[in-house]
Amino acid sequence: MKVFITGGGGFLGQHIVRKLIEKGHTVTSYSRGTYPELETLGVKAIQGSLEDKEHLLRACMGHDAFFHVASKVAMWGRVEDFTNTNVTGTKNALEAARKSGIKSFIYTSTPSVVFGDKSLKGVNEDTPYPPFTYSRYGSSKALAEKIVLENNDESFKTISLRPHLVFGPGDKNLIPRLIDSAKKKKLKIIGDGKNQVDVLYVENAADAHLMAWEALLKKPEIVGGQAYFIGQGPVNLWGFINKILARYELAPIEKKVSFKVAFFLGGLIERGASLFRKFDWHPPMTRFVALQLSKDHYFSHELAYKDLGWKPKISIDEALSRLI
Repeated sequence: MKVFITGGGGFLGQHIVRKLIEKGHTVTSYSRGTYPELETLGVKAIQGSLEDKEHLLRACMGHDAFFHVASKVAMWGRVEDFTNTNVTGTKNALEAARKSGIKSFIYTSTPSVVFGDKSLKGVNEDTPYPPFTYSRYGSSKALAEKIVLENNDESFKTISLRPHLVFGPGDKNLIPRLIDSAKKKKLKIIGDGKNQVDVLYVENAADAHLMAWEALLKKPEIVGGQAYFIGQGPVNLWGFINKILARYELAPIEKKVSFKVAFFLGGLIERGASLFRKFDWHPPMTRFVALQLSKDHYFSHELAYKDLGWKPKISIDEALSRLI
């Protein structure tokens, strides 16, 4: 079948693309940048913006399924940048998919859509969106996910996946920043260091996307219009981080700072960044980061097991052994 994917050049996107090709599908990737590695795989790579509705429509004509993986992922930035890419871009993707006659729309969301300022321990998909969040990324993805799920109907089937803390070889975001901070001695345990989280090896995340599409085709009445948490765990966050650091022969993180201090500093940094209009910047701390590094956030995966038939094939220990 012919598959259209946004963000196919990204970390998770490339793994999804590889698995689609392994299954014998023809893939077209639509991304802001250029990715020669996709073309070597036989992918038709198109450079374009999610905000260009007409170009997006022309690009996805003649395909059978639409994987919308692209998004703006950051702990800080302009509200309008998150809105333009994650909300408006998703609306445009849905409109293009519908107009082109595509019947299956698989959306990559995030558990951050339900994370406010409290710990989440083993909660399921009935968990409501929070009334307030400190994450501009999370709030924009929540708006986008609502729109995706509301677009599900008899002729157009949608599904949303919420993979959590995706890691693995080829990651250019999570692990590199972690390693860089550790090398600069800037990484400290926030809170008591006992918080539990979900993590997810990238190949397991890619498998979930293909199985979500398969489920949309086989039992759309069950999975259509539904969101699913996808993850492995829970694991102790700081123990997991120290295992990663050990793979890179770096010392474990042992020094601590209280949540209240980190949260306060995060607020100060955000206000300063807003005042000086430093939006294209990776701040050392934000209020959302303080929450994420100190609170529990792990989820029930039973619905994904039951409806999608998905379970992680690669264990966390095996995944860590593949990092180098």
